[in-house]
Amino acid sequence: MTETTGRDAAGSGDEHRRTQGGKRGGGDPGGRGRTTISDGVVEKIAGLAARDVVGVHAMGSGLSRTFGAVRDRVPGGARASVTRGVKAEVGEVQTALDLEIVVDYGVSISGVARAVRENVVSAVERMTGLEVVEVNIAVTDVKLPDEEDEDEPEPRLQ
Repeated sequence: MTETTGRDAAGSGDEHRRTQGGKRGGGDPGGRGRTTISDGVVEKIAGLAARDVVGVHAMGSGLSRTFGAVRDRVPGGARASVTRGVKAEVGEVQTALDLEIVVDYGVSISGVARAVRENVVSAVERMTGLEVVEVNIAVTDVKLPDEEDEDEPEPRLQ
């Protein structure tokens, strides 16, 4: 003789959840699993967004730009220039950024910094869904009109 409990007679609770409404697993499929975003991804997005602002001449300190100019001449080294002058700390739902920028002579540094913050926050939040809690900006240099550009390769003689 087989004994039947109330749970067995009605079907298991798990079976009921799986078949509810003809769907398996229940809930939004887009919400299943985790998405992680690396620091490097946020750094690339922020670097490109900062460079888009009028008045930003370059990213990084003088030393990092010098090393970057050498690295850019090496095949495959150009990718690093996108993140030059950008440091991100990424958590599960928030990120904080530190940027080093060089501004063009004659622009309002506070205005450029404000525009960089707005552009970076907008791009990072839109593309990653992370909340940007702070964007710290260090202006490391001013590009004078008559200065040679450290980032531009020297012309070759032929």
